[in-house]
Formats: sequence, C-alpha cells, structure tokens
Amino acid sequence: MADGKSKKDADLTTDTAAAGAGAKRSLGIRLLPVNNSDQPVMTNYVQVNVSPGVAFIDFGFLEPGMLAALPRVAKEGGKLPETVNGKLAVRVAMGYEAVGSLHQQLGRLLTGLGAAAAAAAKERKG
Repeated sequence: MADGKSKKDADLTTDTAAAGAGAKRSLGIRLLPVNNSDQPVMTNYVQVNVSPGVAFIDFGFLEPGMLAALPRVAKEGGKLPETVNGKLAVRVAMGYEAVGSLHQQLGRLLTGLGAAAAAAAKERKG
C-alpha cells in the first residue's frame, strides 16, 4: 500500500475530545487470517439488504460472458431472461457503524482513484 501499511493493518481513529483530550488518536489494528480468509474472493455483483441494526452485504459472481450478452440481446429486441443465476461469493453482516466506516473508506478510495485518473489524463495531454 502507498502509505506503508500492510494490507492486513488498519488504523482506527478515535475522537478523544469527549474525554477532554481534544485530539484524534490513531490505534493500529492487525487482522490475522483464519482458515482461508486471507485469500481474495472475486466478485462482480453486490447487493445490500437491511434489517434493524444490521446490513447484510452479499457479494456475488455473475459470468462475464452472460453479462456481456444481456445488452446485446436487449438491443436486438430479444427476450431477456426473467432471472439470472450467479454464485454467492460471501455474505457479510455489518452493524451500521461499520457500514459508515466502510462508506468513508470507499469514498476516500474513489476520490483517490478519480484524482489519479485526472492526473494521468492531464499527463497524456501535456
């Protein structure tokens, strides 16, 4: 990673203002793999279902060939399938606080990717 942390290290920033310190502190968190949990899972589909206090995030995989064929069939006026079968890769249950943290982290990721893409486009032009 660009900031020197390993993929399994994360920072938990805590607001200590409530305790009177008035500053933010960072706490290093190391997540250790269990069984095969450190192996990446390929996913190209995500669906979120919400229940009181918990969001269930289903990550799935749909065959790329089928995904590419759907717009072509629709454009040609063909009959689209009523359902599409995929494989559930992993289901994650998250409390709302963790969902908020994920939202912030993905926002930073997308902002960084947008800035990198803009810099690359500027470099190609210039």
